Amino acid sequence: MPITSKSFVRSTALMLLVGLLALLGIVGTNVWLVERSQGYFDEVIEARIIRRSVIDLRAMVQDIETSQRGYIITLDDAYLEPYELALPQVRGELERLKTLLAPYPTTAPQLAQLEQDIDFKLTEMAETIELARQGRVEEAVAQVRTDRGKAAMDGARAFFAQFLQAIDDQLSEGVRNQTATTDALRWVSLGGGIIILIVVCGAIWTVLRYTQELGAARREVEAANASLEDRVRERTSDLGKANEEIQRFAYIVTHDLRAPLVNVMGFTSELETSVAALRTYMDGKPYEDNPAFVEAKQAATEDLPEAIGFIRAATRKMDGLINAILKISREGRRQLKPEQLDLEEIVTASAAAIHHQIAEKQGKVSTDIRASKLVGDKLSLEQILGNLLDNAIKYQHPERPLHLDIRSRHVPGNRITIEVADNGRGIAAGDHERVFELFRRSGAQSQPGEGIGLAHVRTMARSLGGDISLTSQLGAGTTFTINLPRDVRTYLGNSDQ
Repeated sequence: MPITSKSFVRSTALMLLVGLLALLGIVGTNVWLVERSQGYFDEVIEARIIRRSVIDLRAMVQDIETSQRGYIITLDDAYLEPYELALPQVRGELERLKTLLAPYPTTAPQLAQLEQDIDFKLTEMAETIELARQGRVEEAVAQVRTDRGKAAMDGARAFFAQFLQAIDDQLSEGVRNQTATTDALRWVSLGGGIIILIVVCGAIWTVLRYTQELGAARREVEAANASLEDRVRERTSDLGKANEEIQRFAYIVTHDLRAPLVNVMGFTSELETSVAALRTYMDGKPYEDNPAFVEAKQAATEDLPEAIGFIRAATRKMDGLINAILKISREGRRQLKPEQLDLEEIVTASAAAIHHQIAEKQGKVSTDIRASKLVGDKLSLEQILGNLLDNAIKYQHPERPLHLDIRSRHVPGNRITIEVADNGRGIAAGDHERVFELFRRSGAQSQPGEGIGLAHVRTMARSLGGDISLTSQLGAGTTFTINLPRDVRTYLGNSDQ
């Protein structure tokens, strides 16, 4: 069963989700197990420190007791050296042990008993050693034989033995817990790794299968495109021929319309001359109170001149429209001449051509040309920029100096954009596309024109393989954006590079 794009996305997302959950599970479990192992490790370290303190305290007490007995038996001061060395340390070690066992309140009674036994034993040893020093050895021996010191020492030994056994049991338990935690960590990592490996293998298999199906589909599309390109080439050729026929037809029609228009304009001139003579004649005639004479004089001096004026205005308008159609027709039939161009030079020259008009209106022109080199038709590009700059001057906002900003930059698809921005009166939103139509204008018609400028600009831009669009806000200015190929020869199908 073929893998569809939708099923591929679903299966890939599912596998990624499973892999993510497995990874999160592994990370979370590992963190928990590591924290748990660290806890056991801290307990073992703490138990070893307490065990070391207990052993040190026991050794000190035993050294003191041995030193006491040796001195009483021999009265040799050398036996007192361990006693005198360990005696000041016993109290410090006992306090250290109490500090270490402070977090364990259950040991407080046993620790209090140990302190009491050690205090009693230290007092007993101090008394017997003092008696021996005074030569009262028999009294010292008698005091030792009361076994009260021995009972205290036996109690301390019992505490040491029991406590060390409890600590050894705790250490063994901690080691076992650490071992179990390490084993669990190993198994979790192994299991999670297996799950992730399965997910990765599944994803690789899905991707490979989908890639194979995409390759097969691409080959089918390429096979279809091979015939499609032939059909497109054929249709393009037909369209080009049809466009040439339309342009030829427009040229013929406008040329044929011009002949009768010239006749009308000529006869209008003759009629105007005749009416002028008639008006002179009528003005020279004395006034007659005759309705026919009054009507004839009014026709000769008022009605006919006014009608001729209307005819002349209409013929001039029609002549302008015919010239506009002819201009666009000629532009469409003009052979483009691709050449290496420097856009910055063309922009600079176009701005210089309107410098005096900008200066008169206290305006300025700024440029930011980031894409300068291109292959195109210089005349078309100069006419496009010239029309846009002339429009900016013509439709300047009356309440502020004109500011023109010309920019260019590279865009994807091996193309460039040229932006011509002004702070003029702007174009209403409903007219953004309308202004590119032939004989259509926007806003108040306070400036002369036939409405062919932007239509001509769009025709030239499209002949170069590009297009033009605008963004504008009424009262805030307009930005025209021209999108062109960097090499017009790719659009024209010219392989000469």
